[in-house]
Amino acid sequence: MDVTIAIDCMGGDRGPRVTVAAALDFLRRDPHASVILIGLEEEIAEQLRKHHAEANPRLKVHHATEVVGMDESPAIALRTKKDSSMRTAIDFVKDGAAQACVSAGNTGALMAISRFVLKMLPGIDRPAICAILPTMSGQTYMLDLGANVDCTAEHLLQFGIMGAVLVSAVENKERPTVGLLNIGEEEIKGGEVVKQAGNLLRNSGLNFYGNVEGDDIYKGTTDVVVCDGFVGNVALKVSEGLARMLGSYLRQEFRRNLLTRIAGVLALPAISAFKHRVDPRHYNGATLLGLRGIVIKSHGSADRTAFHVAIQRAADEARGGVLDRITERVSQLHRGAA
Repeated sequence: MDVTIAIDCMGGDRGPRVTVAAALDFLRRDPHASVILIGLEEEIAEQLRKHHAEANPRLKVHHATEVVGMDESPAIALRTKKDSSMRTAIDFVKDGAAQACVSAGNTGALMAISRFVLKMLPGIDRPAICAILPTMSGQTYMLDLGANVDCTAEHLLQFGIMGAVLVSAVENKERPTVGLLNIGEEEIKGGEVVKQAGNLLRNSGLNFYGNVEGDDIYKGTTDVVVCDGFVGNVALKVSEGLARMLGSYLRQEFRRNLLTRIAGVLALPAISAFKHRVDPRHYNGATLLGLRGIVIKSHGSADRTAFHVAIQRAADEARGGVLDRITERVSQLHRGAA
């Protein structure tokens, strides 16, 4: 299936230097894909010249006169920057000129603009941020990771449906398992909203595993982990902080004296393999699920490799028909409840 991805080239900490190079990598590896590079035309053209890629029938450049700053207010970006690279990329998705868009820009602005321009899918009340996390058995999809602080039980049910459909579409798993993040496995644990959500998920027709605890996330107990945005964001940031701390500790220990330096050299192959296995660049790209269009949020500090992964994720979701599948699954649930 041929797909076109709209890319906000100005978003993120590194801008066109990374986004353009990653887009070219994507085109080289996917002969059935096209990209629209959106941003300040001269800056994009400069990067294309550096990579000797000025002429490519599968690549278009669209000039956008404005850029949304990484620390800019989402409300201001939405109201005043209608020709920003971010807004234009989302407009391409709305108009059908692209099947998905990718941005490493301001998360709040991306969410606000996407929701305003694309609107919500039928039967979905709120968008959710869904990301892939490495586990001991592979990977798991976790949502919501910060879009919604206060959620109802119905919202958590919708997150479970969207997460399950996403895994099914991109990983070809017919009935992925869904877990509800809680403080214990027992059905009586947790607040009222979580307990109500558990009941809804049990009766939803999803392959609901039940409650999962924090340590189940990285065990890979379920394919999907559902929680509200407050809990999800805290869990994600704690995980990122722990990873940085462990990395710092290892470096300190291996540099402590001559013997530990020698041990570090001997352990280098194992350390390199471990770093590759948990390299966050391989999991870059969070999906803003629930919108009438595919929007992928790349980490702001993403390098060329990581941003390429985010673009590929957008293409995979477009080819997997994620939007139609979510709409159909929610419709089935409502018909069953009628």
